[in-house]
Amino acid sequence: MRQVFVPGGQPEHTYVTRDKLGLEKQLQTASDNLCKLVTITGPTKSGKSVLTKKVYPTTEAVWIDGGSVSNEEDLWLGVIEKLDGFVDITRTTTKGTASEIAVQASGQLEIPFFAKAQAQVTPKYGQNRTSSETTLQRGSPKSRALEQLRESKRPLIIDDFHYLDRDTQGSVVRGLKGLVFDGHPVILLAIPHRKYDAIRVEKEMTGRVQQIPIPAWRPDELQQIPAVGFPLLNATIDVSIVDGFLRECLQSPHLMQEFCRQICESNQIEEACETRTSVTASNGTDILFHKVAADTSKTIFDRLAKGPRQRSDRNKRMFKDGRQEDIYVAVLLAIAHLRPGMVTLEYEEVRGALREILEELPQAHEVSRVLEHMSTIQADDAASAPVLDWDKKERRLHITDPFFAFFLRWGVSDTLVVGEGAG
Repeated sequence: MRQVFVPGGQPEHTYVTRDKLGLEKQLQTASDNLCKLVTITGPTKSGKSVLTKKVYPTTEAVWIDGGSVSNEEDLWLGVIEKLDGFVDITRTTTKGTASEIAVQASGQLEIPFFAKAQAQVTPKYGQNRTSSETTLQRGSPKSRALEQLRESKRPLIIDDFHYLDRDTQGSVVRGLKGLVFDGHPVILLAIPHRKYDAIRVEKEMTGRVQQIPIPAWRPDELQQIPAVGFPLLNATIDVSIVDGFLRECLQSPHLMQEFCRQICESNQIEEACETRTSVTASNGTDILFHKVAADTSKTIFDRLAKGPRQRSDRNKRMFKDGRQEDIYVAVLLAIAHLRPGMVTLEYEEVRGALREILEELPQAHEVSRVLEHMSTIQADDAASAPVLDWDKKERRLHITDPFFAFFLRWGVSDTLVVGEGAG
């Protein structure tokens, strides 16, 4: 079962090609001396990485995870490591003379030295003097990485490019510009509302960026995952269960894979059944959804709900249902009240949800400050990928992770109790 349904990995049996979209063909053009920076955009866990690894396997390309890069030097060192290269190079030059043998020949000489040959072989010895000189050539990680990329001719893929801060993005794109102009394949993967980052940070890339958007998954495409997978396990699943999965997977193949794996586990199916087996959800799918939610984004939700550390306790806000929680919990519960999918929420929508659940509406600047702090908390939490992206300038909140959106729908209960903010 674990080889059939592979949430978060590279499915072999249930990989959906989406042939009608021609995505693999579009992506392959990056190797055809395109001389453009290729950016693949799509929601988190929408299949960007799976698609790209299908065309550019990790054994044939240099893959860098933007989420694990804390600064620019980390990225270039990561490239060098993937190429088994070095930053500093030691060169040793050896000089000297070796012994010589002089042959003085007269008369007729045949090869080899016998029969009719008259020759005199005279050893001529010279002193065997050698000297060596060692020099250390220091290089910057950036220059060495670019040099070794060029020599290797291996495509460079930077996954989750949007995780890099704006300054790092700019420096990286400027560094890669020469490779791109020379036709070296460079591919960036990012979420949709950050698709123009490469142009914003480096104006000279205008006209030299090729966008490949990953369209939202259609129900008929997602349905192929259970349609292919369960027969491989010699199992059948009721269409009503699959319909429920399609409604709740938020157009994410990752979530669909997770649902299929979970229902296999609940039916104790670990490998292909000896006889045809019917997969059931005897207690309904709600229990399965709650379990998936609890196993995914609860940790980051709790971290955001606690807010940043501060010296004094924050003021409690009175909820219309009688509860009292601080403003960080209130903002998260307001977002959950909207039961969002993979969406962009306007600031006023969040304020409107707060108005519905609180006795008194917080000041506008308070809500904006909370959302800004949540973005900072995510950036400082290396154990979790960002799930929210607050655009202060546009006053928009982007929910970037389908598992977090799913948790807001199924993991936040009316009896939620969140610990106090750390003092």
